[in-house]
Amino acid sequence: MACCALQITGLIFGGVGMVGILAAAAMPQWRVSAHIDSNIVVFETIWEGLWMDCISQMGIRLQCKFYDSILALPPPLEAFRALMCISVLLSIIAFLMAIVGVKYTHRTKEDPQGISVFILAAGVAFLLTGVLVLIPVSWTGGNIIRDFYNAEVPTPLKRELGAALYVGWVSAALLIIAGAMYCSF
Repeated sequence: MACCALQITGLIFGGVGMVGILAAAAMPQWRVSAHIDSNIVVFETIWEGLWMDCISQMGIRLQCKFYDSILALPPPLEAFRALMCISVLLSIIAFLMAIVGVKYTHRTKEDPQGISVFILAAGVAFLLTGVLVLIPVSWTGGNIIRDFYNAEVPTPLKRELGAALYVGWVSAALLIIAGAMYCSF
């Protein structure tokens, strides 16, 4: 019974992590403009994401624009897009394998080895997905922090950590926990 509860908990963690990385990949708040001057009246907030840039004017009007050319993007952004797309697909596959493994664990007592292969494959896929999500999210966070404290970067170009990075970190943690739970069976 405890095994079943752990499998269901792993499935819930994996499902929430899967939805979280999908949200993090789609959100434009990876890099958010930093307001560090003494001016307390701020008219614009700039959001930079993997797919688009957005400008919020006084919190009333939001304008977003997708990037015009794939070839004009910096190489790290192209790599981060690819890693997040691979992570989303891999998390969906891992989630489906986990569903199959959990669904048929208690139904088939004749071939427990065949079902444990699904559980183990789902666990490895969840672990791999969590690591793949950590790479672009942590790399972007590190670059933002490095540029924020760099005196050579002009003040208008300084950015802060956006909400998508926090969603990515939490989702990666949930996926790694789900993967560890499934690999322990």
